[in-house]
Amino acid sequence: MSDGGAVTGPDGLARCPWGLSTDDYVQYHDTEWGRPVHGEAALFERLSLEAFQSGLSWITILRRREGFRKAFADFSPEAVAAFTDEDRERLLADPGIIRNRAKIDAAIANAHATLALREGYEGGLDALVWSYAPDPAGRPAPRTVADVPAVTAESTALAKDLKKRGFRFVGPTTAYALMQACGLVDDHLADCCARR
Repeated sequence: MSDGGAVTGPDGLARCPWGLSTDDYVQYHDTEWGRPVHGEAALFERLSLEAFQSGLSWITILRRREGFRKAFADFSPEAVAAFTDEDRERLLADPGIIRNRAKIDAAIANAHATLALREGYEGGLDALVWSYAPDPAGRPAPRTVADVPAVTAESTALAKDLKKRGFRFVGPTTAYALMQACGLVDDHLADCCARR
């Protein structure tokens, strides 16, 4: 039985326990999660996927990621902001994504908000998101999954700022998941092979 600490996989490498549950998770855990992500389209994609994940397991989103990319024009904010009512209906009928009207509408609204940030915030979405990265020196490496928070003061502040700027489906928990996925924080466990 695990104590919530890093678990050694069949390849002899210790990983965060969730990172061993499926081959898809091993790949995502080892090569992407917790690595710094920069760039407007890349962050818009992660923000959109985290919003779609709300109430679902991440593996559901991860396995449909290519479908999301195809349906949402590779998460080009300009393209998504230009989506019409016909595009909404197309998305609601697309089995390659999560067909939730509120989340689809949020992705389109968030594309508009991303474009507005170009004018209203120097550095746009990238600069805004990364302005909430905490000082890594003040964050000890988690030893077990119980040491990893679901929400922090920084994620609460980021969510509040994003909402003020017109973003939707960006509560403090979603904002923290974004921070973890995009490397603003490194929540790989202390003994995990992927910890930086």
